[in-house]
Amino acid sequence: MRTTELVDGFRQSAPYVNSHRGKTFVVMMGGEAIDQPGFRSIINDIALLNTLGIKIVLVYGARPQINRALEKAGLNCDYHNRIRVTDDDAFLVIKQVAGALQLDITARLSMSLSNTPMHNAQINVVSGNFVIAQPLGVEDGIDYLHSGRVRRIDVQGIRRQLDNNGIVVMGPVAASVTGESFNLTAEEIATQVAIKLKAEKIIGFNEAGGIVADDGDITAELMPNYAEHLMWQMEQKADACTATVAFLHAAITACRSGVPRCHLVSYGENGAMLQELFSRDGIGTQIVTEAAERLRAASITDIGGILDLIRPLEQQGLLVRRSREQLEMEIDQFVVIERDGLIIGCAALYPFPEENVGEFACLAVHEQYRDADRGSALLKNIIQLARQRKYYRLFALTTRSIHWFQEHGFELVTVQDLPEKKQQLYNYQRRSKILALDL
Repeated sequence: MRTTELVDGFRQSAPYVNSHRGKTFVVMMGGEAIDQPGFRSIINDIALLNTLGIKIVLVYGARPQINRALEKAGLNCDYHNRIRVTDDDAFLVIKQVAGALQLDITARLSMSLSNTPMHNAQINVVSGNFVIAQPLGVEDGIDYLHSGRVRRIDVQGIRRQLDNNGIVVMGPVAASVTGESFNLTAEEIATQVAIKLKAEKIIGFNEAGGIVADDGDITAELMPNYAEHLMWQMEQKADACTATVAFLHAAITACRSGVPRCHLVSYGENGAMLQELFSRDGIGTQIVTEAAERLRAASITDIGGILDLIRPLEQQGLLVRRSREQLEMEIDQFVVIERDGLIIGCAALYPFPEENVGEFACLAVHEQYRDADRGSALLKNIIQLARQRKYYRLFALTTRSIHWFQEHGFELVTVQDLPEKKQQLYNYQRRSKILALDL
């Protein structure tokens, strides 16, 4: 990596470091992730998050490890409604597997080698009876035996450990008030812990590195309702990815209960979790309660972001120069697209109420975000605003984007078709083309 790339990456990540510090993340690491060679890197990255002041609850699953151990022991568990019926013999194996994995995870988080993020970190790994379980009982005449569900979470106990900079580790076996223990799913534990702690995020892992769209690309963002539709489709397939379905179950429930974002990243790609959390565009799929990117009316606090956006275009002669003072007076005419606190697009609707028309102006989109037709989204929004104001026409002046405007229904007109005030301001040296759209 070149020095400039390192510096740029470090600078880009700084706002996210500041934003995440002191927040609570629930990391849901299924047994599939633990099985991978990249498991050690994931543990290193979890330790790094802890070092950056992020409060971590690590919930691990063990489904593939349990299945192998049961097969080796010659045991076959029945399932009802996709839930394992855990008898005495199976539960003995499950407790052994879950306990061994907890020891392995604790040991890895306790490393302090000089070539790892844990060097001199002195991480406290804490496990305990933070989750109280209860039996699932009998359903449709089927007794689930030692399979259970969450009854309550010791929120204060977990928070005390997190406030002391500890990483809380939870497995799929939890005790009950009767002194018994039960087999739970990691996704239910992660979901309920995230909700009760009012966590900022749940982070999960799968092989693909997110939800794969029909075109083969990773879907960057999903709202819970559509994520639920995808989950239902996956559950109908015999070869459904267990890790993906488990994450979607957790993420949908958590988002609907107030957890703002749930991230699904690759367990095979080195550093995928860090790329997702500390870069603006991420690398995986987010299930979100509110879109990370939104189009809204501009406010006075957006002045700096708009200036950063339009200055390069003004220097190229693509936009007419506007001073900060002018922008402050005209800010009510602007709309912006904001992505994680960065203004990545803007446009303005200047009113000419005497002629009952408006001007579409100052269209700018950040150079890294010009591949998703955000300019069209800004134009569509301005057209809606113009129609709400009962304007009969929208006009625009441009030197370079004539065909783009024509593709959106604008037609070339003359200076005489402009409002009188705009005619007086027309720069004949600039020779901008004039286009109009009848509303």
